[in-house]
Amino acid sequence: MAISKDTKQSQVAAVVELLNGAKLTAFAHYAGLTVADMQALRQAAREAGVTIKVVKNRLVKVAMQQTDTYKTTDTSALTAQLLYAVSADDEVAPAQVLAQFAKKHPALQLLGGFDATGAYLDTARIKALSDLPSKDQLRGMLVGTIGAPLTSFMGVLNGNLKSVLYALNARAEQLEKA
Repeated sequence: MAISKDTKQSQVAAVVELLNGAKLTAFAHYAGLTVADMQALRQAAREAGVTIKVVKNRLVKVAMQQTDTYKTTDTSALTAQLLYAVSADDEVAPAQVLAQFAKKHPALQLLGGFDATGAYLDTARIKALSDLPSKDQLRGMLVGTIGAPLTSFMGVLNGNLKSVLYALNARAEQLEKA
């Protein structure tokens, strides 16, 4: 079905806006996914702060030419039916969302992506990114690492206080018996 010129221009403008704010754009083949699968993918992506777009590759290439960052990016991998996962907040969320969904739905094949500098990331790199923890997970790990010595120190202090209390209670019992 043919798309009108106005519709194409609005789609290109929307993609340009997404790409300009993107920290990571991942793309994947989605042929073979059902409508229900696509809805589930969009829902999972929405929860992770990722936008899923299905746009003609030709329009994505035009949009990339209209951005400063992606003008020189290699677009040769943009073939066949692709969906694009874009995040402006997290550098690994698009790759993680697609990789996790692909584990349950093998019809989705993660192909590659583009980082915030416009560099092309091949399949191996995008899959490696999907294995990294997200920013929130890293922050939690950092807080846990910082808090561990304090927790241990509090345990030592509590242990010493308990020992003192046990000694005082034992002494009090001795004095009561005498």
